Amino acid sequence: MAVITIEQLPAWLADGRTLAGLDLGDKTIGVAVSDRGFAFAHPRPVIMRRKFSLDAAVLLALLKKENVGAVAIGLPINMDGSEGPRAQKSRAFVRNMAQLSDLPFVFWDERLSTVAAERTLIEMDFSRAKRAGKIDSAAAAFILQGVLDRLQSLDSAARTE
Repeated sequence: MAVITIEQLPAWLADGRTLAGLDLGDKTIGVAVSDRGFAFAHPRPVIMRRKFSLDAAVLLALLKKENVGAVAIGLPINMDGSEGPRAQKSRAFVRNMAQLSDLPFVFWDERLSTVAAERTLIEMDFSRAKRAGKIDSAAAAFILQGVLDRLQSLDSAARTE
């Protein structure tokens, strides 16, 4: 299993599973994990990138520990809606992960997620140095919270029909 739609996510999140969010960078992988009620995204420590096989092993161990049933990964789409080299890197990362795990991935438009995360950290009065160590996980939490909010709205719409 590689890529699913957001509408398919609930089927993968039964039995107490959680949902993870990833912000894929060149030097780090920001990680966040949902609570079991799918209401809140909780940042986790970043994974420092070294080599794909090592990064994947660390990530998969974390996802197993957190009982993750699916992963939302930020897709860095350009402001005009096109996909550039960074989006291609994210898609390649998912293709490579699919060879190592059966976990499904869902792509989430991450435009401006890092900007929003940085603004939040500034509002929380984090110094520039402290923001640098937290920005990627904060961006992952921002991405994941967007997915969680969308799941909530899909659930609400299904109940009113």
